[in-house]
Amino acid sequence: MLKEVIATRFIAPLREGGSLPGLVEADDHGMYVLKFSGAGQGRKTLVAELVCGELARRLGLRVPRLVTVELDPELGLGEPDQEVQNLLRSSGGTNLGMDFLSGALGFDPLAFRVSPEEAGRIVWFDALVNNVDRSWRNPNLLVWRGEVWLVDHGATMIWHHNWPGAQASAARPYDASDHALAPFAPDVAAAAAELAPLVTEDLLAEVTARIPGSWLADEPGFDTPDDLRQAYARPLLARAAVIHDRIQGTE
Repeated sequence: MLKEVIATRFIAPLREGGSLPGLVEADDHGMYVLKFSGAGQGRKTLVAELVCGELARRLGLRVPRLVTVELDPELGLGEPDQEVQNLLRSSGGTNLGMDFLSGALGFDPLAFRVSPEEAGRIVWFDALVNNVDRSWRNPNLLVWRGEVWLVDHGATMIWHHNWPGAQASAARPYDASDHALAPFAPDVAAAAAELAPLVTEDLLAEVTARIPGSWLADEPGFDTPDDLRQAYARPLLARAAVIHDRIQGTE
């Protein structure tokens, strides 16, 4: 299970990127970027954030710590923005939070260099989870304390929006020509040799076990949350073994 916290104060909306997360303070006195269950694709976005974030961490990539955040929809009733009010009202219960990296800067390839080794590991990981939202237009990378951190994985594993076609979708190549780190000569072969053997059935079971059952309930075609957890793991396990040969646009 992820650490569970309770939101005690809604601080402000964060108007960056395509989603509208919020900054909250919790009962452990920590500050978290809150991803709303009532936003966009709802709980599937939260599942993607959790699975990819926890998997990336276990592969040695830097991702802000994730927690589940219990939200009272009345917490931010004083917020004047109607869009934010609607999100709060529709997101009561369990949401996803990530540590707020105070002072972090958005990644700028002209100001910050990334080694081919690190670029390769990030590109390989993004290919594994089919991250279509790490382009030079919107890197979803932060620089904090001199290191690159990965954020915003809601637009990954797009096959979970159509489970009957999941295996076929997960077999498709990954186009990295637009990737934010493509200019840094990513060493994908070395990354695959290092990371692919780590993506095991046991590792994926450990990661998917952290998905709250409430985010998996009532999914058509699945009898239990554990059946759905296994469905998340299967494409990733198959993809890890072969995706290095299907990454396009890094040369």
